[in-house]
Amino acid sequence: MHSPFDLLALLLVISAGLAYLNYRMLKLPLTVGLLVGAVAGTLVLIALDTVLPDLGLKPAIRDLLGGINFPATLLDGFLAFLLFAGALQVNSADLFARKWTILALATLGTVLSTGLVAAALLIASRLLGLGISLPWCLVFGALISPTDPVSVLDVLKRVGIPRHLQATVAGESLFNDGIGVVVFTLMLSLVTHNQIDDLGADTIIGMFLLKAVGGGLLGLGLGYLAFLLIRRVDDYNVELIISLALASGTYSVAGMFGVSGPIAVVVAGILIGNQGMDRAMSEATREHLMTFWRLVEEILKALLFLLIGLEIAAIDLDLRNIIAMAAMIPTVLVIRWLSVAASALPLNLHLPDRFGSFLILTWGGLRGGLSVAMALSLPEGPSKASILTIAYGIVVFSIVVQGLTLEPIARHALSERADG
Repeated sequence: MHSPFDLLALLLVISAGLAYLNYRMLKLPLTVGLLVGAVAGTLVLIALDTVLPDLGLKPAIRDLLGGINFPATLLDGFLAFLLFAGALQVNSADLFARKWTILALATLGTVLSTGLVAAALLIASRLLGLGISLPWCLVFGALISPTDPVSVLDVLKRVGIPRHLQATVAGESLFNDGIGVVVFTLMLSLVTHNQIDDLGADTIIGMFLLKAVGGGLLGLGLGYLAFLLIRRVDDYNVELIISLALASGTYSVAGMFGVSGPIAVVVAGILIGNQGMDRAMSEATREHLMTFWRLVEEILKALLFLLIGLEIAAIDLDLRNIIAMAAMIPTVLVIRWLSVAASALPLNLHLPDRFGSFLILTWGGLRGGLSVAMALSLPEGPSKASILTIAYGIVVFSIVVQGLTLEPIARHALSERADG
C-alpha cells in the first residue's frame, strides 16, 4: 500500500510528463491534453495487459486508483477548493442581475434534465437488455445533469460574449454543482433504502430545500464571519490562511449539519470575492489571494483531469454498454438544450440573442469529474457497470469534443446574433 504522499508524488510526476508532451506535441488546452494523454496511455497499458497478462498492468492500475479513491478525493477534497476558487472570480452584481435565470437553470433545469435523461436511459436499457430499473435511471439522470462550464469561461471571454451571458454561465456552473450533488444524494438515498415509492413529492421537495437553503445560509454566515476577521487584519498571509480555513471548514461543517457543502462554499466564496475584496482587503492582499487561488485551481484541475483519464481502467467495455453510451451522448445534449430552453426561455423572451445564448449554454455545459466521481461512488450492483461506462463516455466526449469546439460554435452563435 502506497502512502498518500507517494500517490500524490506519482500523480504530479505523471501530470508534469503529460503536460510537457502536450505542450511540445499536441498543443491542446492543458486539461484536455492531460485527459487525452491519460486515456491514451491507460488504453495502451490495458492492451499490453491483454497480450501479456502476466505483467498484471490492468490490476496494477486499478490498485493505484483504489488507493487514490477518486470519489472521496473529489467529493471530500478537491470540490470545496475548486468551487471556492471559482466563486471568488464571480462578479456578484452581474450574478444578481441574472439571479432568476441562474436559479431556474440550476434548479428547474437540473431537475428537468434528471427526469428526461432517466426516461431516455430507461428506453435504451430496455432496448439493449441492460436491466437498469427506473430508480437507478433517476440516479443516473441526477449524476449526469450537473455541468461544469467554469473551465470554459476563458474561451467565452476571448470570444467576447456579453457580460450577462458570462454571469449566467459562471453562476449556473457554480450552483449547478451544488444542486446536482443534492439531487444525486437524495435520489441515491431513496433508492438504496427503498423509500422512493414511500415518500410524497412534498417530502422530497422539503428535503431538497433543507439541504439547498441550509447550505446557502451556512455559507452566508461563515462567509460573513470570515469577512469580519479579514477586515480586522492587514497581513495577506493571515488573510490567505483565513480563506483556506473558510473553504475547508465550511464544507466540513455543512457535512456535519447535513446541508449542501458545495452550495455553502459557493456562497461563502462569492461573499469574500466581492464584499471581502472590496471592503476588507488591501490591493496587495487582493493580488496575492487571487494569484494563490488561481494556482490552486489550475493544479487541482490538472490532477482531476488526469484522474478522469486514468479511470478508464475501471470501465467495463461491454458492447451493449458502449452502444448505450453512443446513443446517450447525443441524447443528453438534446436534453440539455431542452432543459435550458424550458427553464430559461420564459425569463428571457425580451433578449434578441436568447437562442444563440441557449446554444452556448448547451454546448458549453460540459460534464466533468463530478459526474465520474458520483458514478464511481455508487454501491456495487448489476447496474453500476453500465451507469459508469455511459457516464464516463459522456464526460470524455463533453470535455474533448465540446471543449475543443466551443470557441467556433460560440463565435457562430454571436455572428448569428449580429446578423439578426
